[in-house]
Amino acid sequence: MSNGEPIRDQGADSNESQPTSPPSSTTASSNDLSLSEDGALALLKQADLAPEVIEQIVRSGSVLKYRKVKLALVEHPRTPRHLSVPLVRQLFTFDLMHVALTPTVPADLKRMADEALCTRLETISSGERLSLARRSSGHVAGSLLRDSEARVVHVALENPRLTESLVIKAVVNPKTPSHSVIAVCHHPQWSARREVRIALLRSEKTPMAKAIEFARGLPPALLREILHNSRLPHPIKSYLLHELGGAAHAREAQPRSSIRTFK
Repeated sequence: MSNGEPIRDQGADSNESQPTSPPSSTTASSNDLSLSEDGALALLKQADLAPEVIEQIVRSGSVLKYRKVKLALVEHPRTPRHLSVPLVRQLFTFDLMHVALTPTVPADLKRMADEALCTRLETISSGERLSLARRSSGHVAGSLLRDSEARVVHVALENPRLTESLVIKAVVNPKTPSHSVIAVCHHPQWSARREVRIALLRSEKTPMAKAIEFARGLPPALLREILHNSRLPHPIKSYLLHELGGAAHAREAQPRSSIRTFK
């Protein structure tokens, strides 16, 4: 023993010399996982993270106050449904959009994120709705075709994920504003589609000039069938039936013998 030197605990020296390693997916405890947001996010980047560890992250509570952690938990492929489903409802607007557009997220969670977004559309700002109209899923863009602002509708009609069936659904919905139906009537892509034109002929909000334009391209029998269940105003339906459907029907009924062939 050296004179004047304090006696040191060799066991303590041994512990101090060991580097501290981050918790692994097999040894992590809830206390470890509650230390920081970064620690939880680092674990959730592991695609093979055990569901038991994910449960520990959620139980720790302290990390659930972080937006990124909630999003990572929802999007992780091994998060149990009884944990991810409640978390979806807690996500911010654009995190919901991200979930709905992420290919690896299960279809039921995507659908839930879309539905959660649609329920918020009346409460979020005009700027947020514009951004969603441009970038969101087709389902949300279709819901935004019923927006009270015409500029939101115009942007939603340009959404690359919007489908014909969603446009038709909006057109025939009685709650869809007139400016939305008119926007579809004048849209160069959607107004050129046969099924969309048929839907527009069933809507009471389609302007007469557009109704005449769309009716002229349809066979008279089909036109009469459409107008039979149409909500177009009676004067417009009468005009279409008598002036277009009736004239076309008369041409169809003209005897072939009256048609002269010239050689």
